[in-house]
Amino acid sequence: MPLVGFGLWKVTKATCADTVVAALKAGYRLLDCAGDYGNEKEAGEGLKRAIAEGIVKREEVCKNSLWNTFHKREHVKALAKKQLADWGLDYFDLYLIHFPIALEYVDPAHRYPPEWFGDDGKVYLQNTPIRETWEAMEELVDEGLARDIGVSNFNGGLLIDVLRYAKKPVSALQVEHHPYLTQEQLVKFAQSQGIAVTAYCSFGPQSWAELNMHGEVTSLLTGQQSIASIAQKHGKTNAQVLLRWATQRGVAVIPKSNSESRVLENFKCTDFDLSDEEIKQISALNINYRFNDPGEGIDPRLSIFA
Repeated sequence: MPLVGFGLWKVTKATCADTVVAALKAGYRLLDCAGDYGNEKEAGEGLKRAIAEGIVKREEVCKNSLWNTFHKREHVKALAKKQLADWGLDYFDLYLIHFPIALEYVDPAHRYPPEWFGDDGKVYLQNTPIRETWEAMEELVDEGLARDIGVSNFNGGLLIDVLRYAKKPVSALQVEHHPYLTQEQLVKFAQSQGIAVTAYCSFGPQSWAELNMHGEVTSLLTGQQSIASIAQKHGKTNAQVLLRWATQRGVAVIPKSNSESRVLENFKCTDFDLSDEEIKQISALNINYRFNDPGEGIDPRLSIFA
């Protein structure tokens, strides 16, 4: 799996196809998408254009994930097929369980993406165990609908549980990961099991500012002098240093930007190395601050990180 991918969260439908083409032109070969992002068809249009123009080959790119309302065995395959149809693809290279949370089923014909809430604005849980969902994911591999499967937003205990009964490899773990939330023990454990780790929210509060969910912490891109000093020393941007802090430790990143120049800058984050001391200096910013916590922001019954 590439160490540097492109994230499609919050990319608007109007710009998504062009954004995907631009990202692939810049060299990205991992696209992070999900049903919950609401832009799968448009992303698929961009990928189709890029393949037609010879920018990329189909087998080089694409990742997606299963949303919370489709955890039952009979819903997993149906949702995967719908997402593949939206993308115009026959298979996903990597397909993840988005959250270890099962919510009540919402028919895509009624509402898609279903998001977190029912029609009345309330959260409805569903008693579907992770094992049932994982075994249905394994069936996707058997039927050629997914090449590899993995999980997202899982803690160590849940990951250990899946590994106990998994018949197919857990190929990837995607988690929130930035200098304010380093999750070093979880990363080391996953990597020790041969699981590729991908970081989302690499810029910390920046990813959440437009949603007014950035908290009262200092910006990693503009407010941390230690990061700015390291960037100046290497002739790089603060963003490139943050991305390299992850990739140099074997953690893949999926930054997103609407700026063409930043798209290129973010991709060029592996052509320099940080010293061990610089990596320690950045890691020392850890305060275990999590931005994406559904138990905190949506419903306490969703406290998967408690």
